[in-house]
Amino acid sequence: MKELSTLIPELRQIALDSGASELQHIPAGIVKTAAWVRFKCRYGCKAYGKHISCPPYSPTHEETEKVLMDYEHAALIEFVGLPKETAVDPRHLHHYIWDLSLVVHNTIYKLERHAFLSGYYKAFGFGAYPCSLCKTCLPEEGDIDFHTVKRLCRHQDRMRPAMEASGIDVYATVRAAGFELEVVTTFDETIKTFGLLLLD
Repeated sequence: MKELSTLIPELRQIALDSGASELQHIPAGIVKTAAWVRFKCRYGCKAYGKHISCPPYSPTHEETEKVLMDYEHAALIEFVGLPKETAVDPRHLHHYIWDLSLVVHNTIYKLERHAFLSGYYKAFGFGAYPCSLCKTCLPEEGDIDFHTVKRLCRHQDRMRPAMEASGIDVYATVRAAGFELEVVTTFDETIKTFGLLLLD
């Protein structure tokens, strides 16, 4: 197993090469979960129930909180900027941020894999936004049993739940780590997006 002092710079370079702006080693204990977070998905997100990476398929905050107790180390990955797709109405947020979502998901997958192959067999990543690995996700395509839908996912090896979809309070977590994050109020503002990699 590699020392963290060696692994973290390697992970940071992979993140930067993949489109992230920063990767910071943090104690897993500062990752915050809260019961209210998934309410934002359930009552406010048009993608609710349409993606396997999101509620009701993603872990609850209780499950996530329990899993976090198994870890001492983590890394926060920051992505700054929004790949603009001018042909898409920004009110259709999932499609407007499609490219950004793909960058986040692919980067998290690469980081998790590198950490795993470096001896950190418990490595697990959380992305952001609804998964964009497929043009349409199985729940969008028809009425599929809750337990069957995960088994039929076309990207079981790569798909990871979003932080917010798993009950993680992203704002509280990234602020506790020393990052700045504010609510974006217009479509012209730069977006900061975060992913999380659990390490041990």
